[in-house]
Amino acid sequence: MIVSGRGTRSDPEEVAMLDTTSSGTVDGGRSRVQREPKYWGLKRHLLDMLRSMPAGSPIPTERSLAAEFDVSRTTVRQALAELTVEGRLLRVQGKGTFAAEPKVAQRLQLSSYTEDMRAQGRQPSSRLLEAAEEPADADLARLLGVRTGAKVLRLRRLRLADDEPMAIETTHLALGRFRGLRRYLAETGSLYQVLREKFGVEMGHAEETIETALASPEEAELLGADVGMPMLLLSRHSFDTDGKPVEWVRSVYRGDRYKFVATLNRPGS
Repeated sequence: MIVSGRGTRSDPEEVAMLDTTSSGTVDGGRSRVQREPKYWGLKRHLLDMLRSMPAGSPIPTERSLAAEFDVSRTTVRQALAELTVEGRLLRVQGKGTFAAEPKVAQRLQLSSYTEDMRAQGRQPSSRLLEAAEEPADADLARLLGVRTGAKVLRLRRLRLADDEPMAIETTHLALGRFRGLRRYLAETGSLYQVLREKFGVEMGHAEETIETALASPEEAELLGADVGMPMLLLSRHSFDTDGKPVEWVRSVYRGDRYKFVATLNRPGS
């Protein structure tokens, strides 16, 4: 929108999407009205409403919200879309929009997905999407402490909690060090348990980075999300208690269902 003192007019459609909320002073005391999108006020109202609603409660229809707040259905859709992306609402095709379950709050620590979910009272499970052997390129060889071209086992799994898709996890391990791992993993489902019980490997520390990414069509389909939905992208480089590299993991978590919690201490404390 362009505003000037020479009579330049704003786009009418954009003005219709705005609502006056407050005013300020500029240019020696002259008043300038500050505006905010209409959907923002509706979104705040819905947030207040959701605080007192149990998960699974239906949200009024787009038509009824548009009529109640005297806004267009486009404005309503924008408010609902943002709340869905933020994990506050769950939209079910053909059924409607509902108050979402609280996000899974996961503490950042060196533990397995299976251990994490069980600690929260949820039933973890996994579906193996792919298990392949491939030669390590220079970067992967450096991460796993093997020579370039050495065989690496790549495991790609869909991670679920109470049968709800939560993440897609791709793990790389040195094949020469962990032969037979695929068979053992099929028996227990927990990689860290297999490493500990079958290979005598105890995890010591890890370096982890967290970024944001948008869901690809394949990721969206596997996770039951919309294409372009914000995701949490985690990369973990794990080492055993002897300081030897064990795994390189790339995980994509649903941003609308997952959040991470960390305890922070001052340096040197």
